[in-house]
Amino acid sequence: MQDSIQIGNVKTDTLIESKWENVISRKVFRDRYHPNMAPIMSSSDAAARIEEAIKSNKVAIFSKTYCPFCKKVKGLFNELNTTYYALELDVIDKNEAALLQDALKQRTGMSTVPNVFVSGQHIGGCDDTLKFHQQEKLLPLLGIENGTTNSNPFEYDLVVIGGGSGGLAASKEAAKLGKKVAVCDFVKPSPAGTAWGLGGTCVNVGCIPKKLMHQSALLGQALSDATAFGWKVSEAPVHDWATLVEGVQNHIGSLNWGYRVALKQANVTYLNEFAEFVDDHTILTTNKRNKTRQVTSRDFLIAVGGRPRYPDIPGALEYGVTSDDLFSLPYNPGKTLCIGASYIALECAGFLASFGMDTTVMVRSILLRGFDQQIASLIGEHMETHNVRFLRGWIPVSIEKIGDGTPANLLVKYKSTETGEIQQEEYNTVVFAIGRDPCTPNLKLQNAGVELSSKTGKVLTNEADQSNIPNIYAIGDVAENRPELTPVAIQAGILLAKRLYAGSKVLTDYDKVPTTVFTPMEYGCCGLSEEDAEAKYGANNIEVYHTAFQPLECAVPKRDENRCYAKLIVNKLENERVVGFHYLGPNAGEITQGFAVAIKLNATKDVFDNLIGIHPTCAEIFTTLTITKSSGLSALKTGC
Repeated sequence: MQDSIQIGNVKTDTLIESKWENVISRKVFRDRYHPNMAPIMSSSDAAARIEEAIKSNKVAIFSKTYCPFCKKVKGLFNELNTTYYALELDVIDKNEAALLQDALKQRTGMSTVPNVFVSGQHIGGCDDTLKFHQQEKLLPLLGIENGTTNSNPFEYDLVVIGGGSGGLAASKEAAKLGKKVAVCDFVKPSPAGTAWGLGGTCVNVGCIPKKLMHQSALLGQALSDATAFGWKVSEAPVHDWATLVEGVQNHIGSLNWGYRVALKQANVTYLNEFAEFVDDHTILTTNKRNKTRQVTSRDFLIAVGGRPRYPDIPGALEYGVTSDDLFSLPYNPGKTLCIGASYIALECAGFLASFGMDTTVMVRSILLRGFDQQIASLIGEHMETHNVRFLRGWIPVSIEKIGDGTPANLLVKYKSTETGEIQQEEYNTVVFAIGRDPCTPNLKLQNAGVELSSKTGKVLTNEADQSNIPNIYAIGDVAENRPELTPVAIQAGILLAKRLYAGSKVLTDYDKVPTTVFTPMEYGCCGLSEEDAEAKYGANNIEVYHTAFQPLECAVPKRDENRCYAKLIVNKLENERVVGFHYLGPNAGEITQGFAVAIKLNATKDVFDNLIGIHPTCAEIFTTLTITKSSGLSALKTGC
């Protein structure tokens, strides 16, 4: 019989307690095993938090985001241009919210919201506050006399600089919480002259067009497979680049418009203007007509992301393009050289080769730095068997235009990193994918005192996404040591707004973020690479379960046998807790997303083994992994 332990006011046993150690937080444990156990916050904690909110803010509103009476009260203070603090009880833990409401009832006799305090004085609910204002008692309490003085000297509560996914998410959430918000977004054209609308990199020149072009490549593979499955294709399929680009750009255009409509509906002011800091509460904005104005705000959020880097070689800016340009290129790229070993370089090379273009990737050293290197090698091998040529150990020296046309003829000279030997070759299009730089240099952040990384130029932030200047924050690719992924920026933006304006304490969890590389053979991962796991836990303390396999859909057309691969990296010292998930195969994003939940919850290998797989699928392979690297047995799959 197991020993009982006391957690809050609920007795449990050590078996449950051990499960508690293997989940993210006490909240997860409480919700899963004991929904009625005492919450983390005590009654005295709740009372203290209420007193702190009242004491620290001239106006404190205890509210719920969906309550129309709460919105009416917040609208009143917005009209008075008065800064207020709102603790939104519906966006925090429900048990803690109940304790706070109980404490409010004990203090005020009210069990409903809104519950308003001004300068420490309890005013009451919506009708009470409006009546208090009509009796001309509210303005003196706020320090407003004859309409000449207000407690909020700024034009906005929040100005977001950057109209990408993270900035838009933060702006709409802040506006929903009753704040006056503006978004500044201005796209400087690329060296090739490409510009785009609202939505940032992901929507315009990143995830969205990339995935659509990848899908086009997958359809080409499906057409090739079709004959093996009995389809009679009368003519050899031919890809039309112009049709693809038109379809992709039409979709992006609809998204641009949708974002503008969404901002308007959320009462967020959209400023299609370039912003630079004057001081920590003021920016100078410049529109397309070069007209300037100053905008002030209590808080600022920097969410400007980054732009592709160009090498410092002759002809790079004049004749090269980047992912900023490729997805809207008005002509077939022709023979293409992709320079770089990043996921962007490999993804672009993958779909271009699938369209039948002569495609080469020039790599300085290793593929996919920062990702699992075994998987990176497998991706490279697969691409080489699917018409992508690799130049390994070379760097570009110069690009020269030697013939006009669309596309033009370009002479590329490149040098061996080992011998210094110079070679040259003709191409039609040169795509640089050698990294990205943050869009911080022109923001004049020094005027606001914001500290940047001396190495990367990104904004240094704490765990709450706050810079060294208390009212200036940064999220997304522009922040130091943050995953450069769109969903990360969106999550960070929403949670930041809730912390700033709704009383939430929830931080963005930047650990174990799943991601996918959309190369011809897709790669999904979550957690540590094998190299990082060895460095963190020691080679003797990890085990790798793995297997190669062939998806069923590839069996009839007889392709990619044992080209797909799955592996789990486990920490032997923690009951084989899974610390790394890696999958190379079809539908990698869909498969990885589901398993990422298990990784976030610190699942062990035993949990995977006890899960019954769905047959026949690629995902089920993770429920039947038995071969370990330490065994030395072959990981090649044979039979069922």
